[in-house]
Amino acid sequence: MPALGARYLSVMPSTTLSPRGTTARSTTIALKLLMAVTGLVFVGYLLLHMYGNLKALTGEEGFNEYAEHLRSFGEPMLPHGGLLWIVRVVLILSLIGHAYASFKLWSRADSARRTKYAAVKSAATAKWMRWGGVFILLFLVWHLLQFTIVKISVNPDKQGANVTSNPYELVVASFQVWWMVLIYVAAMIALFMHLKHGVYSAQQTLGWTSSPKAHVRAMTIGVALAALIVVGFLIPPLSIAFGLID
Repeated sequence: MPALGARYLSVMPSTTLSPRGTTARSTTIALKLLMAVTGLVFVGYLLLHMYGNLKALTGEEGFNEYAEHLRSFGEPMLPHGGLLWIVRVVLILSLIGHAYASFKLWSRADSARRTKYAAVKSAATAKWMRWGGVFILLFLVWHLLQFTIVKISVNPDKQGANVTSNPYELVVASFQVWWMVLIYVAAMIALFMHLKHGVYSAQQTLGWTSSPKAHVRAMTIGVALAALIVVGFLIPPLSIAFGLID
């Protein structure tokens, strides 16, 4: 009997993951967690940035006062513009982490599809998230160049230092140009799709979708938060484009 038992145990299939498989799974979970946390950092920033953009509805004085307040916030404990640099560093680190996790998971998903385990719907969603994310990243680079780093007035009727040095005038001049508005709207559509899925995925990664009710709630939060942010961002440029703000 002992010999028979030993022989039986020797042919039993093992259900234990290999060390390599366990490491790969742990790494994937860590990457998803990194993407979730950095994504939520961006959601918080987008809500604050949306609030600031809506200040344009109060007119030039209100918008410029808000812009200056961001630079002087925390003085004298912080240097002039100190808060903005803290936010920038956090956002840059979050962007690096988010992009790194995204591309690593992208490559792993491609490998999984080559072994024909990925579902068609999941593959389509993943493809949209990737290329939509790339488009948002390119738009972000242009957006920073135009409004923060170089400060470019694309409006041929409004040029000069008096425009580029005035935050309100620069915003108004930019969105009086039709193609700028179209680029912005396209970026907001991409942002909506990215946020809708991203916010839900972050909740899933953090274990907040453990029941059917929680799953529905997470999806609702994703759609509602994405809609709130995108609509909030679209109000100022569309108001400018239609002549409600000048």
